[in-house]
Amino acid sequence: MNLRKFFNNSILLPAALILGVAAGYLDLPALNTGADVISEIFINLLKLVSLPIIFLSIVSTASGMESMRELKNMGQRVLKYTLLTTVIAATIALLLYMVIDPARTPLEAGVGVADQLEVNYFKYLIQVVPSNIVEPFSQNNVIGVLFIAMLLSLAILALPDENRTVLHTFFKSLYAAIMKVTSWIVRMMPLAIWAFITLFVRDLNGGMDMSNLALYLCVVVLANLVQAFVVLPLFLQSKGISPYKALRGMFPALSVAFFSKSSSAALPMAMKCAEERVGVSRKVAGFTLPLCTTINMNACAAFILTTVLFVSMSYGMTFSTVEMVVWIFVATAAAVGNAGVPMGCYFIASAFLAAMNVPLTLLAVILPFYTLIDMLETAINVWSDSCVTMMVQKDLDQEQEAVISEEVSVTA
Repeated sequence: MNLRKFFNNSILLPAALILGVAAGYLDLPALNTGADVISEIFINLLKLVSLPIIFLSIVSTASGMESMRELKNMGQRVLKYTLLTTVIAATIALLLYMVIDPARTPLEAGVGVADQLEVNYFKYLIQVVPSNIVEPFSQNNVIGVLFIAMLLSLAILALPDENRTVLHTFFKSLYAAIMKVTSWIVRMMPLAIWAFITLFVRDLNGGMDMSNLALYLCVVVLANLVQAFVVLPLFLQSKGISPYKALRGMFPALSVAFFSKSSSAALPMAMKCAEERVGVSRKVAGFTLPLCTTINMNACAAFILTTVLFVSMSYGMTFSTVEMVVWIFVATAAAVGNAGVPMGCYFIASAFLAAMNVPLTLLAVILPFYTLIDMLETAINVWSDSCVTMMVQKDLDQEQEAVISEEVSVTA
């Protein structure tokens, strides 16, 4: 399937958007039920291939590398850009929070105290190392799948060339088969967009009152928009990459991320867009994007920092400037470790607040709006993943050009 031709279709997608808005406003039970079924099926199909794609893309890519040195080189670049962009995202959120000051007057929460949510990080750490190879796939444990993929990749790289070649061909063929299935799933996009838009408009018409949380939501949304349209484009420009072309190329993947609210579900589309529309090599896309989907959470860091400060300060807690700065790094570390936790940002923020003995009432107020926040955050995270991938590709290209230039000069 020609992905570019499919998404440049001037009829199907606009028609799906218009019909979705109309169906959402009509709010008919039959249409709502149909939209629920279609959206669930589409997300389930994406999730069906997401974990195999993470596993096979990393193993097939790493097993095709010439040495562990090449794997280490790419991994270090991914980690560098991930930490840098995530710290900046949290810093922007803190600066906006201090300027807008959403907790300057107490909010009246119209709900009861929410139950204390418990996240057992020791248990989560244990789950990183699964007890068997099937468990991470059956439990949708992304970190566990990543661990197995990296462990197997390192083992394959340590094998003799003849064995490594056979295994590389095997995993590469499996990966190609999964991507073929993904291309079939992508054909459902217009129908899925109609379903997502229908449900989205229906929920907006449900009468949600955002007045009490307007300033808080303003901080969260602005922090994400600044990260997406200022910080990340500046990173791309510094590498000689056109932000407009990059955004246009990744737009289908960002659309899937926005409406599905799942970075993992958007991964198949992100990989196809990176390779076919942006020009990232399959080797870089196959290693970097699955890894970024797991650890690169710019928007999550901004949400955790803003939410913890907002809720705790609304109940009278105070933080010095130094303590607020410390929260930049706490939120960054929490965001990097967020992957694999359902509603990860929300639960991690609640875990911090519970540990600080802060009432969780306001979290119950935030929860109805979290769907909207999560849609934006997921799209920003996938956009950040894409930017990191393109920057890694650019670095590797420049490194290769430098090596070739040096060899030419030596020969001359």
